[in-house]
Amino acid sequence: MVLWSNEGIVTASAGLRAFRGDLLDFRDDPRQGVQDAVRHVEDGLLVVRNGLIECTGPATELLRGLPAGTPVADFRGRLLMPGFIDAHVHYVQTDVIASHGKQLLDWLNDYTFPAETAFADPGHAAFAAEFFLDELLRNGTTTAAVYPSVHPQSVQAFFSAADSRRLRMLCGKVLMDRNCPPGLRDEAESAYAESASLIERWHGRNRLLYAVTPRFAATSTERQLELAGRLLDEHPGVRMQTHIAENHAEIRWIAELFPWSSSYLDVYARFGLLRQGALFGHCIHFDDEDWARFAAAGAVAVHCPTSNLFLGSGLFNVDAARRAGARVALATDVGGGTSFSMLRTMHEAYKVAQMGGHAFDSLDAFYLATLGGARALGMEDCIGSFAAGREADFVVLDPGATTLLARRTQQVPAGNVRELLFALMMLGDDRAVQATYILGEAAIINSR
Repeated sequence: MVLWSNEGIVTASAGLRAFRGDLLDFRDDPRQGVQDAVRHVEDGLLVVRNGLIECTGPATELLRGLPAGTPVADFRGRLLMPGFIDAHVHYVQTDVIASHGKQLLDWLNDYTFPAETAFADPGHAAFAAEFFLDELLRNGTTTAAVYPSVHPQSVQAFFSAADSRRLRMLCGKVLMDRNCPPGLRDEAESAYAESASLIERWHGRNRLLYAVTPRFAATSTERQLELAGRLLDEHPGVRMQTHIAENHAEIRWIAELFPWSSSYLDVYARFGLLRQGALFGHCIHFDDEDWARFAAAGAVAVHCPTSNLFLGSGLFNVDAARRAGARVALATDVGGGTSFSMLRTMHEAYKVAQMGGHAFDSLDAFYLATLGGARALGMEDCIGSFAAGREADFVVLDPGATTLLARRTQQVPAGNVRELLFALMMLGDDRAVQATYILGEAAIINSR
């Protein structure tokens, strides 16, 4: 592989660079039958100016129009795609990934809560944030909806690290004022004030967005949930993320804590948290009434397959979500999830669908990890595709990264995008990530 080549002696236009390889992105959801929803350019050129995508097209055509001396990264034989989007992940749980033998509520008490108490220390939070972001980038993930801990300093550390890397990220202080250890318990009024202060400092700063983040209804009083809804009303553009209907024991507990509610979803609706663009992790144990209400609100169901399998929580019903017209995103959910790789996450989502008798092919998977994820986060005008003007966050995938992957992809007929992507998602992992770029600048390059 030739990383950069410079031909000619005339200085290129400031901030202009190009990337050559096979290009693939989505113009729309491929399941909707829209013509040209998938755009694939074999031997294409991605032209970037000042961190934004200027144009894409066949390399042989666009190279002729580049100013002499324009740097061209040569990734021929590789696949360039928009960076992956992880719609639900806990940076404060990195150290408890692959912790053995529990289901959800015991796992929280035995592993998660003790690990999160350490984030009262700003130094620990800063170190963990840097490691976490390294892992995301190494796996080709360029944007994520991230859970910190209850401590404001954990939010500060994450946003500071993300901002220094010029990343587009979503995060917000976790809210928990009951049913958790004292070191992780806030108070409804103080948590509201701390969240408002963090929103003022970080929301809309460079490429950062804030999310109001009640952990789940069991760890917040009614007053705290009420104030979470108020934060959203008072700060237009701020997002909301939480968990719902992950585990049967959790659902029974919610019914005990909120006896007036008709369902788990009803709790969030009562306090104004069921709304357009709200991100709800899991959504495994919904009935048809839940799905109808959820879809009508414009909320987003975040599918976390590796976590759901690891904790024995259940199988997400992608068909039920689709029938209701609900939006779906894809996520690793580390540390309950078992990999930072969105390729591995797609792999497990396929298996979950198979077990449930649902269809979930490679175009579904890669759409959800790119443009679909951007739409879920309300960021499709910025990221998720190679449309002109979008931010140039992208990943370079190597179909020959391992001997087995190389052997399998060599059997793929030329131009068969669906089969190539299927091989990548079933056999690929972080080794398939050749490089990750942020605003057209290399964040990770793995030379082979």
